[in-house]
Amino acid sequence: MTQDTDQKTSVLYNASCPVCSYEIDHYAAYARDKALPIAFDDLNDMEKLGAWRVDADTAARRLHVLKDGVLLAGIPAFIALWQEMPRYRWLARLVALPGVYHLACWIYDLILAPLIYRWHLRRQRYQTP
Repeated sequence: MTQDTDQKTSVLYNASCPVCSYEIDHYAAYARDKALPIAFDDLNDMEKLGAWRVDADTAARRLHVLKDGVLLAGIPAFIALWQEMPRYRWLARLVALPGVYHLACWIYDLILAPLIYRWHLRRQRYQTP
């Protein structure tokens, strides 16, 4: 993880995924503009991936965030990321509400993440070596 002593939050995402990179690049730009201590690591960088204690396939299946030494995946990872960014704290609070949280987890875990992961596998199949 690319963290120094001031950084307590790191994000692991698939920069080769158009959907993932579009969203995370937006968050990274916001964090950079606001000088927020959030690191963004591409799972395709094997050196950085090695520090995460997850393999590339697991990492490609959903967003991962390391916050204060705790590894989170999926909606809990998004909530942790949004909590770090003033513009998105309202979204973190909303998605953390019990009914909304369960619905968001269901949609992300059963629909969105598997769909994005299948696109990832398809892109890998059609890439030239």
